[in-house]
Amino acid sequence: MEKNEPTQSKYDATLAKYNTHLNDDQIAQEVTKIRTEKAPGNNTEAVKKLLFHCIDLTTLNTTDNDESVMKFTQKVNLFDETFPDLDNVAAICVYPCFAEIVKSTLEVEDVKIACVSGGFPSSQTFPEVKVAETAMAVMEGADEIDIVISVGKFLAGDYENTCDEIQELKEACKEGHLKVILETGALKTASNIKKAAILAMYAGADFIKTSTGKQQPAATPEAAYVMCQAIKEYHEKTGNKIGFKPAGGINTVDDAILYYTIVKEILGEEWLNNKLFRIGTSRLANLLLSDITNKEIKFF
Repeated sequence: MEKNEPTQSKYDATLAKYNTHLNDDQIAQEVTKIRTEKAPGNNTEAVKKLLFHCIDLTTLNTTDNDESVMKFTQKVNLFDETFPDLDNVAAICVYPCFAEIVKSTLEVEDVKIACVSGGFPSSQTFPEVKVAETAMAVMEGADEIDIVISVGKFLAGDYENTCDEIQELKEACKEGHLKVILETGALKTASNIKKAAILAMYAGADFIKTSTGKQQPAATPEAAYVMCQAIKEYHEKTGNKIGFKPAGGINTVDDAILYYTIVKEILGEEWLNNKLFRIGTSRLANLLLSDITNKEIKFF
């Protein structure tokens, strides 16, 4: 008797609905076109103000402690009275052990508390530990959780366990939002990035995010282009709007404007708000403020 052909997994079936055979050179050309033809027109004060409002203000240092995180949060508290004409940042992002400090210190409304979790930044720990850490962060006050996809499992083709982890962590978030970091620099190819983006959304991600910032290369416009295309196609097929967050290596205002432009060109105006678009950077905050006010600002 002939052996039965292996049945296609639900994950392979999901990926089969999308074009995941991408040409890296062609994507680089498309990004260059956006950079040269579209981005300069978005170099405006209004765009810079929106970008500031989309920042996840982040401190993820080995040297962080209760006092330093408290001072970090107090700067956000003081922002509204110092810059009354500007909207505050979108969120403060810290390690899980500082969620309670931020929650007890934060006095302004509409600024979320985000925590990296799930064995950040490598995602190399027991699934049970990831779930427990995420649940504890939410219990301590986190509104949003940023986790890293199990890159090793994904690259080995173990889509089932990759997705199962995301689903479990989404459940541990309860009402909170789950941002899934693809660590695009480790995925290397546009095809891998597209596949990881689709699987993360399929498994329950509310946002997909480029990078931890702990590995190089971090965010790239090419990865952003692929991820935004994946979000667009996923929305067209399912009706679900998934957010996008570039993070890591965003060092200049021009960098931020390019990411804004990619989102605008691929996903459209309805994604240009901090419910669906975030930027993970802290150094950018002062740079944007300096550009907006036309003087050097070192507020954060």
